[in-house]
Amino acid sequence: MRKVIFLIKQYSVKLGLPGWRQANQLYKKIKRLYRNAQKSKRSFQRSKRRKEMKEKEMKSAYKRYVAECSKLLERSKNTLAETKEWSIKCIAIACEIKRYINHGVRQIDQIIRRVINGEKIPHEEKVFSLFEQHTEWISKGKAGIPQELGLNVCIVEDQYKFILHHKVMEKIVDKDIAVPITEETLVRYPDIESMSFDKGFWSPQNKIKLEQLLDKVILPKKGKLTSEERKTESSEEYSYYRRKHASVESGINALENHGLDRCLDHGINGFKRYVALAVVARNLHNLGDMIQRKEIEKRKKQEKLKLLRSA
Repeated sequence: MRKVIFLIKQYSVKLGLPGWRQANQLYKKIKRLYRNAQKSKRSFQRSKRRKEMKEKEMKSAYKRYVAECSKLLERSKNTLAETKEWSIKCIAIACEIKRYINHGVRQIDQIIRRVINGEKIPHEEKVFSLFEQHTEWISKGKAGIPQELGLNVCIVEDQYKFILHHKVMEKIVDKDIAVPITEETLVRYPDIESMSFDKGFWSPQNKIKLEQLLDKVILPKKGKLTSEERKTESSEEYSYYRRKHASVESGINALENHGLDRCLDHGINGFKRYVALAVVARNLHNLGDMIQRKEIEKRKKQEKLKLLRSA
């Protein structure tokens, strides 16, 4: 609503259209109704009368908020319909206003369904960001930060801690990307013999396909294991490769430190570019670290030789 009100005011001023002189007051009114609706909550007390009263107050607050928003959205549509002369700049603003009006209509519909009618909104219908529409709700299942907003990124790291390949995961989960990212990595690096995955990548089909692509696949199974599977996963070789997998966690943490904790670019293309630059930064940092360690070892050897000669 904030974007609609201020954009339509800007649009009206450019074209000399009346009706939006008091845009600031309209915005304050909408914000006040929004805060009132936000503060009204369902009661969890035992008293049935108290619960019904709080429920009625909450629905009343949301109805007032939704009614005012609907009125302003309709008014905005009428203002756009009044336009007779168009310029390129005005067309761009009008398109942006229409986009925010559509968001407003969708949000009003969801508020009525969720609060007034008591319906549960399906996850795929929810929008987590108006400005970055690719944003997804990520349930990490970890203490401290159980949820985050953004996109998952899958990385392939070698034994020297260099990131060989990465992929931004849009509307897909780990098990959907296991085979494609392996195939893409093997095109670039055909000498790879083994790869280790988390449990999230497991599925019967993935196991079969990955075993056809690689000599050794470390893919822990979800759920109950058979006696044969338990024997395989507890073997010395399997445990060895599984322990090596832990190093990728430090790589993920390093990527966050190289800019991926928060993306400051805009749009999905900007997000992908930001990820790619973070991967390059991580690999350069790792390369510099290796060169520095070699120089330190070389210096230590030279100092040791000097001491031996002087002795």
